[in-house]
Amino acid sequence: MKFIYFVVLVMFVVSCGQKFNSEITVADIQGNIEFLASDSLKGRKPGKQGDSLASEFIRTKFENAGLELLYDSGFQKFGLITAAELGEGNSLTVNGKSFKVEANFLPYAFSSNGKAEANVVFAGYGLKVDADTIYWDDFEGVDVSGKWILALQGDPDMDNAESPFVQYSTERAKALNASDNKAAGLILVAGPSFSKSDKLSSLFFDKNSRRYSFPIVQVTREVANQMLAGTGATVASLESEMLAKNAPVSLAANAKVVINVNVSLKETQTENVVAMVPGIDEKLKNEYVVVGAHFDHLGMGGPGSGSRMPDTIAIHNGADDNASGTASVIEMAEKAAAAKNNKRSIIFVAFGAEEMGLVGSKAFTANPPVDIKKIVAMFNLDMVGRLDTASNALSVGGTKTAKEIEGILNKLNPGFQLAFSGEGVGPSDHASFYLQDIPVIYLNTGAHDDYHTPRDDAEFINFEGVRKVDEYCYSLLTEVADRDSVLTFQEAGAKYQRSRSERYKVTLGIMPDFAGIEKRGLRIDAVTKGKPADLGGMKKGDIITAIEGKSVGGIYDYMSRLQSIEAGKIITVDILRNNKPTVLLIQL
Repeated sequence: MKFIYFVVLVMFVVSCGQKFNSEITVADIQGNIEFLASDSLKGRKPGKQGDSLASEFIRTKFENAGLELLYDSGFQKFGLITAAELGEGNSLTVNGKSFKVEANFLPYAFSSNGKAEANVVFAGYGLKVDADTIYWDDFEGVDVSGKWILALQGDPDMDNAESPFVQYSTERAKALNASDNKAAGLILVAGPSFSKSDKLSSLFFDKNSRRYSFPIVQVTREVANQMLAGTGATVASLESEMLAKNAPVSLAANAKVVINVNVSLKETQTENVVAMVPGIDEKLKNEYVVVGAHFDHLGMGGPGSGSRMPDTIAIHNGADDNASGTASVIEMAEKAAAAKNNKRSIIFVAFGAEEMGLVGSKAFTANPPVDIKKIVAMFNLDMVGRLDTASNALSVGGTKTAKEIEGILNKLNPGFQLAFSGEGVGPSDHASFYLQDIPVIYLNTGAHDDYHTPRDDAEFINFEGVRKVDEYCYSLLTEVADRDSVLTFQEAGAKYQRSRSERYKVTLGIMPDFAGIEKRGLRIDAVTKGKPADLGGMKKGDIITAIEGKSVGGIYDYMSRLQSIEAGKIITVDILRNNKPTVLLIQL
């Protein structure tokens, strides 16, 4: 009841406060951040009540300032999947003995739904690795076709933080190996070295909606040992044997296992909040500059949320990430709307679902309110709330995406210690615009220990620092919006990004669809000029369905396929282009 009263009171105050301060002030910045990062919004998780309240708050701010609301009264709605939930009828039996879901077994979110019945084959860690320094094949000489694969979680080198097996030993990588070997399904269990407690990991959505075509579950050692009964082996003994021999071990069990899986991927709806200050120049007003920041965050955290404390369920308020950037966009929108002197039109956007994989900015660039070719620049503010007063350091990304950007940044710099990063691709919404050949400027005051934890609270924000960043960004915005000629776009870095943990010997040079929206394969969102994919004829919008004749259903399959390919080869890549299948030859 208190929460409802708080919501009604705040929205009444905001909606009735038609007067606003058109200047960028510490008081306004602090008020906006404290509201957006309040416990009552419960971390602004996409699709939740706090997320909706945040978007209503932002829209009302835009409306009260006199901006022109775009799309549907300022909201660009889009759907996304945010969670996985157990449905009715999940069951597992071993030789007729039943076990309980959540207590004894649990499906994975990327498992197919349905029932499978088969005998069991123990296949080590479920690995198939043939790399420069390691070789391990749990399937060599083992027939798992039409059978359940029982495999250990982890890998043979778990005590090594730099283990070369890490990238091959994820649950999805093992599922792909099981699929390649035509298994009926995959059952994973934790050996004592992997988990002394033998606690099942929780069901969580890993931000990718691609599912495999057979059931995939995890079980406790009690259940796995029931499957191994009669073989003389246990999970613990098999793990010990493999670690001692440093070699795969497999065996066939006589157990008849029947598993039924019912997991639903929960779909929800959120929105971008979009408004415009029209330009006043007759020639330039049909060109647009976008200023954006994402307003969503991680909700209550937990496994799969992106929290750096995944075992802690608590409100992740996201004051710096990214109530600070959202408050900045509001402040600049109000100032621009009051001034009404921008030559080009300026579109202000609060993006939803950035933490789910830049979903909101991708929705905007896929269905923009204006001709995408008329968007001449994009400013992105993400985490601008922790300016260090001693160093006065400000990071700026995308500085090489137009020839003029670094000159403008230096000319208008009021005294920041600027750190430039030229590349246009990065871990925030500006990447979606760079992929459309739009110059981008990404402002950030740096990472900190509270990032993606429940400690990212408003009390730690440097509000005066935010004001300084906002004033600087507004001067940059005015310069770009009013200059006689548009910024000269140039490609700055590859149009794809890999995590530091990925150790691929080869790369195609593409930006893939990370969220798994396309279910027929892996959609290509961008192709980098001069890279193998480009030279082999691959185009933006193509859908990869196989590499070297082996199926690719999504980003995880794609990454696993790359790990097994040698540099210098010519490979076949099956694609769908305009719904027509074709095969490309790619020289690596």
